[in-house]
Amino acid sequence: MTLSQYFRLIDLQARMLLKADASKFTLGYLWWFLEPLMWVGVFYVVFNLILDSRKGGEFILFLACGKFAFIWFSKTVQQASNSIVANHSLISKINVPKTLFPMAVVQESLYRQSAVYILLFAIILAFGKPLTMTWLWLAPVMVVNYLMIVACSFIGGYLVCLLRDFSRVIPLGMTFLLFTSGLFWDVRDIGDLQKTELILAVNPLAFILDAHRQILMHETPPDLTHLLQIGLGACLVIFLMVGLMRKNSQYLALKVLT
Repeated sequence: MTLSQYFRLIDLQARMLLKADASKFTLGYLWWFLEPLMWVGVFYVVFNLILDSRKGGEFILFLACGKFAFIWFSKTVQQASNSIVANHSLISKINVPKTLFPMAVVQESLYRQSAVYILLFAIILAFGKPLTMTWLWLAPVMVVNYLMIVACSFIGGYLVCLLRDFSRVIPLGMTFLLFTSGLFWDVRDIGDLQKTELILAVNPLAFILDAHRQILMHETPPDLTHLLQIGLGACLVIFLMVGLMRKNSQYLALKVLT
């Protein structure tokens, strides 16, 4: 299989997954917008109305910037981690690169997320935030987030093939990230500069969420050095995982089928 055929097959699978997912529900593609909006609504009710934080519209924007990016990461990694095992029937019939299945899920989520970002931009503008050239910095942030998703999806897919129990551990890991990445609290409000810098340094997802908010809400570019380091780290992991999954392709197939 050539590289061109590989990426065409990923794109075809991604489009088929999108159509299959939309056909399951009456509202179809509208769920691309409704799901993230409902998540933001839940957090807004809990933290702004019930707990009475009194931050109003700013808090809605804060939640939207963080939650939309977090959903992209967490939901994609969880689904991609189970994608190889889920395609055991195809793996039993044909020898294909095992990275194909996580990548199809990642590509599907990329198409879905493009619509979600349009919704996010509309929300930001509706609350009176200006459209500025600073928003262009979101492009490299999104690229790095995508690379992180691919890297974590490959790791998750490989681990679930080796031991099905990892499919139970990964959602727990996402819950841990939910509470430690500054999704509904601002890492910059901790009050301890060293602790803030430590969180942003050791938790790439916290940095990505903060970068979304700094760009869209405060017109501040991200730390490009840190962003580049995360991107290069993700590329290294992707390179290593592709080599590992290619080397152990037959072994992974046996693990999936047993």
